[in-house]
Amino acid sequence: MTYDYDLIVIGGGSGGIACAKRSASYSKKVLCIERSRLGGTCVNVGCVPKKVMWSAASIADVVNHDMKHYGFSGGEGVKLDFGLLKKRRDAYVKRLNEIYENGFKSAGVTGIFGACAFVDAHTVEVTGSDGSKARYTGDKILIATGGRPHLPPGEGIEDHCISSDGFFEMDTLPEVAVVVGAGYIAVELAGVMNSLGTEVHLVVRKGKALREFDPMISDGLDAEMVKAGIHIHRNTNGVAKVALDASGKKIVTLHSGDVIYGADIVLMAAGRVPNTEDLCVDCEWAPNTEELHLECCGVKATSRKYIIVDSYQNTNVENIYALGDVCGTVELTPMAIAAGRRLADRLFSGKVEHQEAKVSYEMVPTVVFSHPTIGTCGMTEPQAIAKYGQNNVKVYTSKFANLFYGIFDMVPDQKPKTLMKVICAGLDEKVVGIHVLGMGADEMMQGFGVAMKMGCTKADLDSCVAIHPTAAEELVTMGVWGTSPYESGAKVSPLNGAAPAEPRLS
Repeated sequence: MTYDYDLIVIGGGSGGIACAKRSASYSKKVLCIERSRLGGTCVNVGCVPKKVMWSAASIADVVNHDMKHYGFSGGEGVKLDFGLLKKRRDAYVKRLNEIYENGFKSAGVTGIFGACAFVDAHTVEVTGSDGSKARYTGDKILIATGGRPHLPPGEGIEDHCISSDGFFEMDTLPEVAVVVGAGYIAVELAGVMNSLGTEVHLVVRKGKALREFDPMISDGLDAEMVKAGIHIHRNTNGVAKVALDASGKKIVTLHSGDVIYGADIVLMAAGRVPNTEDLCVDCEWAPNTEELHLECCGVKATSRKYIIVDSYQNTNVENIYALGDVCGTVELTPMAIAAGRRLADRLFSGKVEHQEAKVSYEMVPTVVFSHPTIGTCGMTEPQAIAKYGQNNVKVYTSKFANLFYGIFDMVPDQKPKTLMKVICAGLDEKVVGIHVLGMGADEMMQGFGVAMKMGCTKADLDSCVAIHPTAAEELVTMGVWGTSPYESGAKVSPLNGAAPAEPRLS
């Protein structure tokens, strides 16, 4: 049978774009359909604008708290033009949208805008902004529609709250903000607004934020947030009601009975859901039932609406694939990009080495742009103990003040702390987890992620000469240096002063 396209990609986010462009590089005819702006969550209302705001907040921290310790004065008169910051941030995002669009042209990908829905397993229908409809057929179809913020139920929540998307629509910096959530989005945006001068209340359902992270890291961030002035409302079981007072300010009532008065914004960062509802023409959606009813194409999803895929991104329908946040597995932009490229390799390259190509979801390094930042890769200590047993796990930790704070005129205990943990397992002390909280954690984790992906041991870390003076050197000098079992995870061992591996030459 002849189709309009070799591949139709539904969703112009990071994963969809990566798969579309890689597939086109194999001389395949590719159509990518996006209903909003190219780049998806990451570029438009996620990683990129968030990092811009984090950078602005970091500058504010230096001006308001740090520069005086280095002899600089005048910080009291520094003002933030929030409108200008937003204008330049939005212009940068728009430029990225255009870069993606031009990238499609360069790669030979056809890109169209509109709402896409399945007609059958090989046919989609696209509704344009003017209401016009068009149908396209594809030999293979990729679902890469991502996710969106979820507002929990509760009186007044939908009417008086914003999501993380709404954060990037703010024209002014609020004086008082309530942030609801315990995940990385909540702590990141709470930290940004607090550093920029907002009175921030962080509402968590249980005892602390980032409960899935290593306990040392989540406890450490909790302490730093409190020290920075963030008001943390614990064990609340969430928000029961949001109402307005006579002046239009928000009154937030928590399930615990606590009440927060005078909020300018209430930002719900309580989770995200996959974008799957609109993927079926003439289907009767039942969001609260166990099935998504993608009868039009036959694709199965979980009760939470995530598309079910195997490790190769295959759905239960032979020619339909899915990747990224819509699958609910490691919801990170680089993860979706890697999955998209590997899927294109397997489907279209024709190379023997790509016949079983797939992405690995293990040992994925990630960063939380909190204040201070978190870098993490691999297992937490409880996870390692649960998998390998207490007797087979050895943990190295360090706590210190970064040299940046060395000359600060304050009590040593009050100086911001860097926390590090290296988790090893087995007789060879294979490194199965690295966790860092503190200045520079975001930049140092990438390199250690490479080492962990290659199967490094504690001895391998020790074999690398430290870069001094840096915080990262602590990760290669922990414990009694050089006393770990002399076993390497490297193909060519670097231990005992061995010469480095040489490249294979033609």
